Amino acid sequence: MTSAPAALRALLANAIDYAGLFPPASLPLEKALRNQASYVDSAETWMLGAFVLPVEQFDTAAPFVGQFDPAHPLRVSALGRKTDDAEAFRRQLGEIVAAIQKFEITHGARVRIEQVEMPLPPDADAALLRDAGAALAFSRARMFWETPVAESAAAMDVIASQRVRQPGSDAGFKLRTGGTAAAAFPTTAQVAEVLVTGARHPVPMKFTAGLHHPIRHFNAEIGTKMHGFLNVLGAGVFAREHGWDVAQTASMLADEDPAALHFFDAGLTWRHWRIATDRILVHRQFITSFGSCSFDEPRDDLRALHLL
Repeated sequence: MTSAPAALRALLANAIDYAGLFPPASLPLEKALRNQASYVDSAETWMLGAFVLPVEQFDTAAPFVGQFDPAHPLRVSALGRKTDDAEAFRRQLGEIVAAIQKFEITHGARVRIEQVEMPLPPDADAALLRDAGAALAFSRARMFWETPVAESAAAMDVIASQRVRQPGSDAGFKLRTGGTAAAAFPTTAQVAEVLVTGARHPVPMKFTAGLHHPIRHFNAEIGTKMHGFLNVLGAGVFAREHGWDVAQTASMLADEDPAALHFFDAGLTWRHWRIATDRILVHRQFITSFGSCSFDEPRDDLRALHLL
C-alpha cells in the first residue's frame, strides 16, 4: 500500500472520479475501462472513485464488465445528458432509472452505481428535484445536479430546500472547474463563493474538469491558470471547519506554492491554519470528489511533491 500521511489519505480517499472518456484524454470506452480495471488493482486505489460513464453507453460497456468482480467492482458515476427544460429532464431521468436498473440486474455485484450526475434545466425548481429524488430513491447512488457557475447560488438554494423536505436525500451540487478553453475556468472568487454557499446550507459538492494537477498553476497551452485539486478540496474542508468567508477561501484557492501545504498523520496545515485529520473526514461527506480524465497525472504530481 502506498505510504502517505493520514491527512492526505483523508483528503483524497475515493476522491478521483476517473473520466477518461472525456477531453482532453478522450479515450475509447474499452481503453478507459481497461485503465479503470488496472487502477482498481493499483497501490493508489484508495484515491480512486467512480468511473464516469454516460448512461447512453451502458450497453456499449457491457462486454467489458467482465474485467471486474464483486471484490473489485466497476463503481460507476452515471452521467445524464443536458436537457433544455423540465419536461425533457423528466424524460431523461426516466431513461436513467431504466438504464441503471437494467445495468445492475445484468451485471449484479460486478457493478455498483454510486453517483448520478446531470445538468439541471433552466426552469428547474424544488418540485423537479423532489420528483428526481423520488425516482432515484431505489438506488444507492448520490445525486449531483450541475448548473453554470453563475447560477450556482440559486441551484444550491433549491437543492438545500429539497434536502430539508426529503429527509435522507443525498442530493448535491456539481461545479465545473475548467475545460479545454480558458473561458471554461471559473475565477477563484467564483469557486470560493460556491464553496462558502455550500458550507452554509449545507450541500454536498463534487467538481469536474480542469483539476488534473494538485496545485494551482498557469497552463500555457490553454492560456489560463488552472485550479489545483489540493487547493479546491483543501479550501472546501477548511472553509467548513473554520467558517471562512469568500475572500479567505479564495486566498487558498489562489495559492500556487506547494510548500504552503503540509500533511501529517494528525492533520493538515496551510499557512497558519490547521485542520485535524478526523475533521477532514467529517467534511469530506460534503466535499466529495472530482472528475479527472487522468488518474496518472494526479499520482505523478503527488509523487513529484513527495506526498506519495
